Amino acid sequence: MSPMHRGPLLSAGVMLGVGLGGFVDGILLHQLLQWHNMLSSHLPPDTLVNAKVNMFWDGLFHAFTWLMTFSGLVLLWRAGLRTDVPWSTRTFAGCLLGGWGLFNVVEGLIDHQLLGVHHVRTGPSQTAWDVGFLLFGLALLLAGGALIRAGREDVTPRGAAAPP
Repeated sequence: MSPMHRGPLLSAGVMLGVGLGGFVDGILLHQLLQWHNMLSSHLPPDTLVNAKVNMFWDGLFHAFTWLMTFSGLVLLWRAGLRTDVPWSTRTFAGCLLGGWGLFNVVEGLIDHQLLGVHHVRTGPSQTAWDVGFLLFGLALLLAGGALIRAGREDVTPRGAAAPP
């Protein structure tokens, strides 16, 4: 039996997790709850021009998340064609969670803390919201890591019969 390579499934899952996590952020926080936009700390969307500029940057953000998701699907398709990639639900789910957590941590550190272009929810408790966002991302990373570690036991390649 040839050695198994988890890397293709890992990279596909993380890429999909980043993209889908970005979609959750953009759809839930930007559009449905309308707590912030990409540049709302520097350009509050309180005029039509500012709202249009924020909408443009939100669109670029969604284009990024779409590209991450599409790239993840391409990587997943390619992984599925390989017979040396163990097909593991635990590994894949862990990568999705880990990718979402990675998105939250990177986005939270860069956009909320370093650049300050927006906060999760502006107002007197904005630091608490930003820290909560980072802690949620960290929890997703830890849960994803645990599932990925548990998935090391899964060595059945795609299309093979599952062990009894």
